[in-house]
Amino acid sequence: MSNTDFALAVEDLSVSFDGFKAIDNLTLYIDRNELRVIIGPNGAGKTTLLDLICGKTRASAGSIKFNNTELTRMAEHRRVRLGIGRKFQTPSIYENLSVFQNLEVSFPAGRSVLGALAFKCTDKVKARVQAVAEDIGLGDRLDIEAGLLSHGEKQWLEIGMLLMQEPELLMLDEPIAGMSARERELTADLLKRICRNRAVIVIEHDMDFVKRIAHKVTVMHQGKILAEGPMEQVQADPRVIDVYLGH
Repeated sequence: MSNTDFALAVEDLSVSFDGFKAIDNLTLYIDRNELRVIIGPNGAGKTTLLDLICGKTRASAGSIKFNNTELTRMAEHRRVRLGIGRKFQTPSIYENLSVFQNLEVSFPAGRSVLGALAFKCTDKVKARVQAVAEDIGLGDRLDIEAGLLSHGEKQWLEIGMLLMQEPELLMLDEPIAGMSARERELTADLLKRICRNRAVIVIEHDMDFVKRIAHKVTVMHQGKILAEGPMEQVQADPRVIDVYLGH
């Protein structure tokens, strides 16, 4: 398979902060429609890697290609337009707006003057909001003020706000932190659903959750990739047990 076939091809990527190599010559390929989980000890460079892919941090060296388009010099907002969505650890939703309004304002064309004038667009937006709300399990909560949702529902709403933009690559940083057992189960189902037509990268510490969702697991350590493969293989790797799972 040539690297033009991947949703994401990261090659020889490095970034240094004050002489410290946070990401050290890292190469990573993500397939289309793949759900990849990145695990590893704190300080391994997991969040920094997502920062580099979304453009929050600039690479010192190497290449990041998304659908074969080079990203390394591209501004963050242009990467979003290309179809890269990123969810950070703390949810950023509009607490005083309804679930419906949160999703509506996330529709890419929803806030332009043209969007406001074209009534047909509104029907399109409504249909999209409804579809996404069903996807994230909030189809019957559209009129509820977002601030009244449970912690888990707020996390789903934020994923929904990203889905409104129909990203082809979605990156989630510890999406189940603080969730109840039931919410974790529902989140696993949600992630399995949404990777059917996009690539999804998840950073997670909860190994039971990782087992449930990962197509493939990448283990990072000190800015490098220590191991990669199916969960069973990675879990049995002595190096992984030594630096991460043994603690």
